[in-house]
Amino acid sequence: RLRRPRSSQKCAVQVVFRCAWWESDKMASVTRCWRTAGVLSMSKSGITSLVPIALQTRKIHHAVIPKGKGGRSSFSGIVATVFGSTGFLGRYVVNRLGRMGSQVIIPYRCDQYDIMHLRPMGDLGQLVFLEWDPRNKDSIRRALEHSTVVINLVGREWETRNFRFEDVYVNIPKDIAQLSREAGVDMFIHMSHLNADMKNPSKYLRNKAVGEKVVREEFPDAIILKPSEMFGREDRFFNYFANMRWFGGEPLIGLGKKTVKQPVYVVDVAKAIVSAIGDPDSKGKTFALAGPNRYLLYDVVKYVFAVAHRPFIPYPLPRPLYHLVARFFEMSPFEPWMTRDKVDRFHTTDKKFPDLPGLEDLGITPTPMEQKAIEVLRRHRRYRWLESELEDTKPAKPVSF
Repeated sequence: RLRRPRSSQKCAVQVVFRCAWWESDKMASVTRCWRTAGVLSMSKSGITSLVPIALQTRKIHHAVIPKGKGGRSSFSGIVATVFGSTGFLGRYVVNRLGRMGSQVIIPYRCDQYDIMHLRPMGDLGQLVFLEWDPRNKDSIRRALEHSTVVINLVGREWETRNFRFEDVYVNIPKDIAQLSREAGVDMFIHMSHLNADMKNPSKYLRNKAVGEKVVREEFPDAIILKPSEMFGREDRFFNYFANMRWFGGEPLIGLGKKTVKQPVYVVDVAKAIVSAIGDPDSKGKTFALAGPNRYLLYDVVKYVFAVAHRPFIPYPLPRPLYHLVARFFEMSPFEPWMTRDKVDRFHTTDKKFPDLPGLEDLGITPTPMEQKAIEVLRRHRRYRWLESELEDTKPAKPVSF
C-alpha cells in the first residue's frame, strides 16, 4: 500500500511483498514469495520514478517452517519418514517426534486397526499414513520425497517365506538409503545392533552387519545406531524370559553364566534418535547405545523372576537340544515364540565399543534396568503381589567384564 507523499519528504523506500499459495502435487501447499524493493523519488509533484533494486525467489514447504512455542500443536520444521514405525521402537520414536511438533510420514503394510495407537501421537494433519510396498521403489520414493529426515527401523526377529533376513536388513535398507540420497534428504538414520558381526552364529546379527556396510556405501553421511537388547512394555526380552516359566523352569545355555548383557531402555533409544536429528555434528557417525550396567544373563533372568514374584528354577540346556526345541516352535504358522536364531542372539555377550560415542554424547543419561523393570513385569505377577513395591526386590549384581 502506497501512502500519499508529504511535501516535506524528499525520499522514501517502499517494499512490496506479494505472496501466492499453491497446492502441492503430493502433500501440502507450497509458498512462493517475490520480494521487490525500489527507491521512490518524492517531490511536491509526487512520484517521479520507481527503480527496482532486488529480486528474490524462494520455494519453501510450509511444514519445514518452525512455528509456535513448542509442543504437539507447533511446527518444529522437521518432516520425518519413519519406516518400521509400527514396531516396538517405532511407536516411541513417533511419539517423541509428534510431541515436538514434527510432521511424520508413517508407511505401513499392516491393517489400519494395527496403527490406531499411533494416531493420537501427533496434532491434526501432522501424521500422514501411507501404504507402501518395500519391494517397490516407487512406493518408497513416494514416502520420502518430501521429507528432511528418514529413519529406518524396519526389522523382524524371524524369517518368512516372503521376507528373509537378507531382504529385511540388507536389501530394503539399501533401497531406502539410495532413494533418500537421490531425493536430497538431509539426514538418514539407520538402526542396527550392538552385536552386529559377520562372524556371529546368529543370522540376524550377520545380516545386520552387512546392512550397516551397504547403508554407509549408499548414504555416506548416514547415522548408524547400534543398541543392545532393548527392554520396555512391549519388548521381546524381559517378557520372553518371564514367559519361559511355562517350561517348568528357565532353560539357559551354560546356565547363563557365560553370557554378559547390557540392556538399554527403549525410551532412551528413542530419545537418542531425536537428539541425533537435532545435532548436525552427528552426521556420518556410529553410536553404540547400551545401558549403564553389565550383568550376567543368569542374574538378569533371576531379577526378572524376582520382580514378577515367580519361582526361579534355572537349568542348563545344551545348544543342540535348545535348537531342537526352538525348531518345533518355528513350525508354527503364526508368530514363533522362539527360534534357533533368537537362542543364539540372546546367548551372545554384548560387545564394548569404547571408541564409539554413546548415549551420554547425545545428552542422554542411561536408565538403569532396576528403575523401569516394574513397568514391564508387573503384568506377570499374581494378584496378591500386584501392588508390591519394587524396593522389596534385590537388585541384580553388575559385572565389570
